[in-house]
Amino acid sequence: MTDLLTTPLDAWHRRLGARMVPFAGYAMPVQYDLTGPLAERCRGGVLAEHLHCRAAASLFDVSHMGQAMLTGPGAAAALETLVPGDIIGLKPGRQRYTLLTNDAGGIIDDLMVANLGDDRLLLVVNASRKDVDFPHIASNLPSGVVLTPMPDRALIALQGPASAGITGAALSFMGVAEIPVAGIDCIVSRSGYTGEDGYEISVPAEYAERLADRLLAHEAVAPAGLGARDSLRLEAGLCLYGNDIDHLTNPIEAGLTWVIGKRRKMTWDFPGGAAIRDQLDNGPARCRVGVRPDGRAPARGGTVVLDAAGTEAGIITSGGFSPSLNGPIAMGYVRRERADDGTALTLMVRGKPLPARVVPLPFVPHRYAR
Repeated sequence: MTDLLTTPLDAWHRRLGARMVPFAGYAMPVQYDLTGPLAERCRGGVLAEHLHCRAAASLFDVSHMGQAMLTGPGAAAALETLVPGDIIGLKPGRQRYTLLTNDAGGIIDDLMVANLGDDRLLLVVNASRKDVDFPHIASNLPSGVVLTPMPDRALIALQGPASAGITGAALSFMGVAEIPVAGIDCIVSRSGYTGEDGYEISVPAEYAERLADRLLAHEAVAPAGLGARDSLRLEAGLCLYGNDIDHLTNPIEAGLTWVIGKRRKMTWDFPGGAAIRDQLDNGPARCRVGVRPDGRAPARGGTVVLDAAGTEAGIITSGGFSPSLNGPIAMGYVRRERADDGTALTLMVRGKPLPARVVPLPFVPHRYAR
């Protein structure tokens, strides 16, 4: 733990009784052992933190993510040469999920892009990939367009149905604005990684603890760690880079066709465009699907999937227990002919066959503000 990086909220986590674990090179809270009034608000542990987010509002520290500003005339056009999304058409005050792709059509990373106006794009990339993403983007920029990483900012996610009344930010889903929150100037987007309504708040590092304390002062808010963040995103059917998508994954097989802008499908002029178009036209060999195992045993990432004949049909990439459904859930890839909803599967869990079936994603309906 002593060799790990820390976020600006490291001392704040420890003060609240966080159990810290290594994640993407950082010391991060996996869950909290709360005391005093906070313990009454949320009894602690991954299950309680998960359910509190679904019912009220949870505060997540996601400062380990990579934040950077892309600036200069033609910044949107420059980024569009590296991603399949429509960045030129992204209006000021709006944000978009997109992918960095390689020449084979694989996914280098998934990221959020926000248009702050005046040729300024805020990029948020995965913590485990920022040392890859930022050099990749910077090396492909034309003269006059500059990528500036922002390690001096923290990132706080406030997620759950009570979050809108706490931030006071009048944004539509995927809206973004430079506005004060609790009296502190921030960059705020109405987005998140839980399937719930919520906000991601970029704040200068020196104000991170002050902002976190002011948000936590609301009786609806409780802190939540990586454990709840993972179970929430799994219920929402959202991909985790390195598990469900990676540099060998084509966006079509991952079920991410929707990220390809309509205008981009006219030319396919982005890295891997030909390979991605081929899968779209001819169908992928495998598809990402939701899986519901029978019984109570969870199927973790790496679990082999068999079809009804006992032939290997795919692999689980993410799996665990769903607090909302009170049972195990999983995502993974199966051969296209085994991807229809209701298809019977067998999961090899610790050497034992476990019946399962293909189900639609998400497991829990999204409740984003519309």
